[in-house]
This record gives sequence, C-alpha cells and structure tokens, in this order.
Amino acid sequence: MPTSEDHPKWDVALASLALDEQRRKTTPLTLEDFGRLASEYRIRLDDIMETMFLLVIHGQWEYLDASGKAQALDRQTLDRLYVKGRLAADDLAAFDGGWRPLR
Repeated sequence: MPTSEDHPKWDVALASLALDEQRRKTTPLTLEDFGRLASEYRIRLDDIMETMFLLVIHGQWEYLDASGKAQALDRQTLDRLYVKGRLAADDLAAFDGGWRPLR
C-alpha cells in the first residue's frame, strides 16, 4: 500500500515541464522563463513557483542568486511568500537568479 512518502510533495507535471524547459534552454531558468511558461500553458505562476520552491526544499533543484551562488530555501521562506494567499510576480522579485536541477 502506497504511503504519503511514496508521492512527491510537488506537482510532477509542473516539475516535468520545468525540467524539459531547462534541458532545452541548457541554462538555469529565471522568473522570466517561468512567466513565459505560465502564459504559454495557461498555468498560474504561483503554482509553478510553489513547485520550484518545493523541488529546491527537497533537494531536487537548486536556486542560484543573481551572482550565481546557491541559496538554501526552506518551507518558512515559501510560507512567508504566501501571506497574501497567492504568489505574484512582485512577491517573487527578490528571486532574480536562476533555478536548475541537481540531477
């Protein structure tokens, strides 16, 4: 019988979309890339970004700040962003670096 530990804690379809895009682009993805994907596929930006944060939190991806230095992200960071209920581009402005898979 499957347990909750058997299921990813993120949206696997959005994770796959991001991975495909990163492989196509071959460089870390930016907020601009995620905004374009959200528009192109009619997905809410906050859904994509929640998935990206969870991928970083669970060690599948890493977030690099604007200078290229890896930054740890934790659940509290994500929770603080959700104070208003939904993530907006303004809420994410501080994350002006790149996102890339670790595997």
